[in-house]
Amino acid sequence: MDNLTSKVALVTGGSRGLGREIALGLANEGCDVAVHFNADKQSADAVVDEIKAKGRRAVAIGADLSDPARAAELVRMVGASLGSIDVLVNNAGINPSRTIDQVSGQDWERSLQVNLSPAFHTTQTALPEMRRRKWGRLIFISSIAAQTGGIIGPHYAASKAGLIGLAHYYANALAKEGITANVLAPALIETDMITNNPAIKPTLIPVGRFGQPDEVASVAVNLARNGYITGQTININGGWYMSS
Repeated sequence: MDNLTSKVALVTGGSRGLGREIALGLANEGCDVAVHFNADKQSADAVVDEIKAKGRRAVAIGADLSDPARAAELVRMVGASLGSIDVLVNNAGINPSRTIDQVSGQDWERSLQVNLSPAFHTTQTALPEMRRRKWGRLIFISSIAAQTGGIIGPHYAASKAGLIGLAHYYANALAKEGITANVLAPALIETDMITNNPAIKPTLIPVGRFGQPDEVASVAVNLARNGYITGQTININGGWYMSS
């Protein structure tokens, strides 16, 4: 397993929920961490303070990642503040719930703009330095919805499925360059992203409870340390979806 001390990590959507726990988990392993946020600067600053209290460098950077130019600029800003990115966690996303009758073309486009396209733009911008150093970890936060269709809507399921295809391409293309690409597919993790949907209940999960953010973060950290696992989708779903 690789040592992450002094590696630089960027976690998009890192101000709360899964992103927050992953950022803190990487800091515990010795990473310096850039915490991206869209609007909640206060929460991002709080995460930065926690990371600095662990003795690591950290910075909060705001950006609307639906703008491709801002997504690319985010990576460059991290480089200027902390150094070139070693671990890129593409976590930022939205999950507005829509039925078949409700979902609109605007919902579709917005989901792709926020959930899928930024992962491409940040990765493409970070890759040249990773390839030059022959070391990198790409981690994409997808969802069980990519595998089963889920309960949020077709716009969400498709955007999250796209992340799996994106990771597969990078894993195959970069396998000989010391760069891994993997996906986490969580289900019903207890964050603010599931609190406003009455259809989301712990009884949907075979283990009978919601997952906890640190249960996802621990897997992300292990993927960052492991140079042999690549091209995989790791299910963290309490047994809801089982793949061979």
